[in-house]
Amino acid sequence: MERVRQHRFDLQAFLPLSRGEAAEQGIEEFDIVLVSGDAYVDHPLFCTALIGRVLQDRGFSVGIIAQPDWRSNDDFMKLGAPRLFFGVTSGNADSMVNAYTARRMRRRKDVYSPGGIPLRPDRATIVYAERIHAMYPEIPVVIGGIEASLRRFAQYDYWEDRVRQSILADAPADLLVFGMGERQVVEIASRLEKGADIPDMQDIPGLAWKMSISTWRNLHREKDWLEIPDYRAVAADPKSYARAFALHYQEQDPVRGRTVVQVHPKTVIVQNRPAKPLFTAELDHIYELPYTRNAHPSYRPPVPALESVQFSVVSHRGCFGGCSFCSLTHHQGRIIQSRSMESLVREVKSFTRRDDFKGVVQDVGGPTANMYLATCPRWETGGACHDRACSVSCPSLELSLQNQITLLRRLRSIPGVKQVFIGSGIRHDLVCADPSPYLEEICRHHVSGHLKVAPEHVTDAVTACMNKPGYKIFEEFRNRFADAVSRSGKKLYLLPYFMSGHPGCTIEDMVFLAEYMRDHHLYPEQVQDFTPTPMTASTTMYYTGLNPFTMEPVHVPKEREKRVQRALLHFRDRRNYHLVREGVLAVNRPDLIGREWKCLIPERPEREKAETEKSVRNKEAESLREKF
Repeated sequence: MERVRQHRFDLQAFLPLSRGEAAEQGIEEFDIVLVSGDAYVDHPLFCTALIGRVLQDRGFSVGIIAQPDWRSNDDFMKLGAPRLFFGVTSGNADSMVNAYTARRMRRRKDVYSPGGIPLRPDRATIVYAERIHAMYPEIPVVIGGIEASLRRFAQYDYWEDRVRQSILADAPADLLVFGMGERQVVEIASRLEKGADIPDMQDIPGLAWKMSISTWRNLHREKDWLEIPDYRAVAADPKSYARAFALHYQEQDPVRGRTVVQVHPKTVIVQNRPAKPLFTAELDHIYELPYTRNAHPSYRPPVPALESVQFSVVSHRGCFGGCSFCSLTHHQGRIIQSRSMESLVREVKSFTRRDDFKGVVQDVGGPTANMYLATCPRWETGGACHDRACSVSCPSLELSLQNQITLLRRLRSIPGVKQVFIGSGIRHDLVCADPSPYLEEICRHHVSGHLKVAPEHVTDAVTACMNKPGYKIFEEFRNRFADAVSRSGKKLYLLPYFMSGHPGCTIEDMVFLAEYMRDHHLYPEQVQDFTPTPMTASTTMYYTGLNPFTMEPVHVPKEREKRVQRALLHFRDRRNYHLVREGVLAVNRPDLIGREWKCLIPERPEREKAETEKSVRNKEAESLREKF
């Protein structure tokens, strides 16, 4: 990604939120205006700042409209019309996932907003795009970010309990950027700068775009494109939905992926193959751009999401784990893209020159911290294998946890750095497959009280549906962790993430998990009730009742059963007594109710028991008064 133009503005300042700030930087007209549902935090972990800084680095002037009031035109007018295009994103999270719980209840807080006050609309990408298009119909609108990326095909929407069209069919947008987006937005801006039109963008990898139905009818026999079941088919037939997911899932590879087409009632959605991953030097460059790592000074209350990541560094992108409930395959991909150690050292050294840095690096990682510098000789020329998952059992995968240890040692030796933590979690099966003293090293130096791992469940049938390592591997890891803690001489605890309500999980499975937690004195605070989010295999199972890769039936817990399953994870919470009782009786386990050590709940709820005891005492007192 070469620089397109020479810089004309102050790179050390925040990207402008107003015309006044633009004037201070000598900007009379913006090339690009980014509209986001998040507050503007100038940090590389916030997508609007990252894309804005990358475009600025290529010589384009960029303004930001953060969390506009969508009920009027005023906020959308304050920066004027951009010369090239509007970029629209819901922010770091899908607006529906961000706004609602797994029980479809609206959340009271938004961590990406000042003071945690919710300020974004539902389906923010569509709402913003509609407002902009109505006001500036001649200016191209490019949508991107996690919400647009994961809704690029027809997708099951949990909050409406139906299949919605591609977001590109619903929003008045010209192009959709999927994936991480740096290559695509720079290429779009560069071509528009040279006078190209939107139809001239249709060959850019990492883009989805619209074609008229009449054009598709004339072209579809001439193109080596993959056509998946159309919107009407997937909306009406679960089997068609499952087939469509499996087909486009296999094409999410930047090397071997084909163009994928899905016909909608009024348009045709075309997804090009994904963009190629960034090279190490490119990753180094974009993460070392001059981010202030602060929220914009116009905000008085803090932005909660910044606090835990302000002094975190991204060591790599991508994840080959392929968890069924995770959308990373469709967004960052399976190919690991790592930064150089030298770049990471420079970034952490820059922290030590700041007055607000207290010596603690909060996280060094990526989607999975211990995949740093993992490589495969096939990735560059053949892409990730289409017929098998990357795993420690594959002889082609080159993975040494010693690379991460070397990096962490270098970072903690920097003057001014007191602690370097791993906050993003590790993949426990990779640890079990590595003979090095990796676990003892991170326990001694890089764990702050709790080590996060995500077994998600402990019954093999459920972990198979989740595409997670099984029970025996987690047990091996748990034992190795106990040994490592013993040798380290520190008081550390394992913080496992468990999930309830996932497709394939029964109440019997959840009772087994509750007993496992009882026996091993685990009562994790981090418990997740499965939420069907767009474009995951698990969501496909939830909607269709089928495993999309085998087309075999899958048990799907819903409504009442989901509530019972979640309650079983929190069986010690008195508020869950009746749901837990319902669950254990449903699987014929009355032995788990009572006073014995193995019981999950007492014979009666504590409140009822207390009221009964109080009633007995009152009767005894009344009897005594009558006697005397």
